[in-house]
Order: sequence, then structure tokens, then C-alpha cells
Amino acid sequence: MRIGLSSPIVVQHPSTTSEWERSAGIAELARVAEAADGLGFHHLTCSEHVAVPVDVAQERGGTYWDPLATLGYLAARTRQVRLTTTVLVLGYHHPLEIAKRYGTLDVVSGGRLVLGLGVGTLREEFELLDAPFSGRGARADDALRALRASLSQPEPSYHGEHYSYEGFLVSPHAQQARVPLWIGGRTPRSLRRAIEHGDGWVPFGLGLRELTELLGAAELPPQLEVVLSPGRQLDPLGAPDACATALSRLRDAGATVVSVAIDATGAQHYCDQLHALRELAEPLGARFTPPTEGSLDD
Repeated sequence: MRIGLSSPIVVQHPSTTSEWERSAGIAELARVAEAADGLGFHHLTCSEHVAVPVDVAQERGGTYWDPLATLGYLAARTRQVRLTTTVLVLGYHHPLEIAKRYGTLDVVSGGRLVLGLGVGTLREEFELLDAPFSGRGARADDALRALRASLSQPEPSYHGEHYSYEGFLVSPHAQQARVPLWIGGRTPRSLRRAIEHGDGWVPFGLGLRELTELLGAAELPPQLEVVLSPGRQLDPLGAPDACATALSRLRDAGATVVSVAIDATGAQHYCDQLHALRELAEPLGARFTPPTEGSLDD
């Protein structure tokens, strides 16, 4: 089991955002990223929403930093932590747009991209972007096949039901021979989509019993990452036993990667929490990348 971070600041949900995040910016985010990088955490995340209706934002939150700009900046401030979109909405983009823009991110980060991808549920945003909402599941499946055929290719070629192209040069393109694709969702179909097209499943909004039932009913490929979250912020310094219990339950449920949100009062406290989290998680079997010289937060 490896542990990554649901990055603070970049998504501000009304029910889970700590007060300090509301006034924090790129300096605080970079400080957290550098600490996570030096301590060997697996990944940082950034989500995608272009524009959220005002009434919807009261429930879902309205602050969503752009993942390409954000992760591109963090690539320059870190050395080894993976940079993960959770998630890009497939219906908002042509597959070659993703291949080019995020392939470039893979190059500038030295091959650290993880593409978290989802079908999307916010009808108003689809309509705003003039993207088809009806039939988006089938379009997403076709886009996933197109991405798998295209991400690491200088001259990609694909012919599917919704996307078809050849004879174009995409340069730069992804450095990794196989960019990991993590599929987000909360339904059996999303898990099947991850098994068929992806390298990982990132469920959300499900209880541990539901997750266990879904995973138990599926035949999982041995290489598929199961990326689970505690569903609440962890407080390794203030509530270490509860933190250890949450991690142990996710491990026992089949998590190969855990993506955690951290309770903190500021950037320094957040970094202190990361040190405590690593010390707490290692005896539970969590694996961390060895630290790189000069990248630890002091």
C-alpha cells in the first residue's frame, strides 16, 4: 500500500476545506508538495471543473484549480512524487488534446503523470461547454481506447465510434511508455471501465461495505490499482489511533493506494502532519519512496 495526498487548497469543498486553505495560495501549496515529495508520498492530486453553477457550488464547492497549470508548476518544485488528475472529465476534451497537453506535462515532470479520468455528472457544465451529455458513457469508453492508443505515440492512429484520426504528429508526447489511467466513479460500470481500459479505479462517495462488495464481486487484474480514500480528513498528530484504524481498514478492503486529506491549521502544521503520517503508516505496511537529498521540508 502506498499513500498519496488529496492536495489541499486546489479543491475547496464546503464540508471538508480547512479554514487556512481559503486564504492560502501557490506558496503554501508548493511547500506542502515539497514536503510530500521529500517524505516519499506517492502522489498529489488536482481536479477539473471549468465552471460550477452558483447554486451547485454551495454543495460541491466552487474553487477548482486548473490541473494542467497547477501540476505543471508543482512538477518544477518536486522530484519524484506523481502528479495525478482526479479527475479530468473525458467529455470536455478531444483525446488528442489530452494526449498533447498532458503528454507535455509527462515530459516536463520526467514521466510522473497519472491521468485520472471520469465520465462526468454535471449537466450544466457539459451544456456550457457544448459537450454532449447524453451518451457520455459510450463516448468516454471510446475516448479511453483512443487515449490508450495515442498517449505515447508521435503519430497516433485511432478509428472508433466517436473519435477517428490518423496522419497527425503529436510532439511532444508522453514520456512514459504506458501512462497510468485511473478511472473515477462510484458504480459497477465505473469499475468495469477501469478493468477494461485502465490501470486503476478511484471510487468516491461509497461506504466501506459498498466498496468491499463491489471489489469482491469483480475479477480484478493483478496490476489494477485500487485507490481508496478514508472519506474524511486524517489527523495523525491529534488522533493517531483513529488515523491508523482508517488506514488499516482501507488496506484490508483491498486498497493498493490510499489518497488522504489532512486536517491542519496551516501549511507548517500540514507538513508536520505528513511527518507523523509517515511514521504511523510505515508499521502498517505502507511503502514510501526513499527521500531525495535537499527536498525535505524543514
